[in-house]
Amino acid sequence: MTQSADEQPVRAHVVVHGHVQGVGFRAFAARIASSLDLLGGVCNLNDGRVELEVEGNKTAIEAFVRQLRIGPPTGRVTEIETAWSRADGRYTTFSVWY
Repeated sequence: MTQSADEQPVRAHVVVHGHVQGVGFRAFAARIASSLDLLGGVCNLNDGRVELEVEGNKTAIEAFVRQLRIGPPTGRVTEIETAWSRADGRYTTFSVWY
């Protein structure tokens, strides 16, 4: 995880609303997270939303959330909820959870 010396890693719990299942959203999120050196995972929820938990530096996570708002070409994001907390280092990769 890349970070400046004065920036401590943080965690964001993110829930994405809209047409975000069956459109490659989880794979899209995993590609973006990996390109930003973020750790965590993404899964579909039973109600049609997508849930993500991501750890890394705040600047990278904010860039990640901006990309999630755009989403893959066949998706449509209507809302994103983000809750911030302290990272605890539980993740070693970014994974798609089933």
